[in-house]
Amino acid sequence: MDTSQKIRFAFIFVLWLVLCYLLITRVPKIDFMTIFSIVASGIIVFVPLYKKYRRDRDK
Repeated sequence: MDTSQKIRFAFIFVLWLVLCYLLITRVPKIDFMTIFSIVASGIIVFVPLYKKYRRDRDK
């Protein structure tokens, strides 16, 4: 993974953290659906990135 890929990954990670923070601070009560949406969004965002960078590393 070169420097530009690390910067892109860090930017996406920080953006995801900010959106999760906004979600947690704006809901009146943290329940199962809030936690589920955070976990599901993390899976949707980071699994494809992991697969892409892993595939690039194996070449």
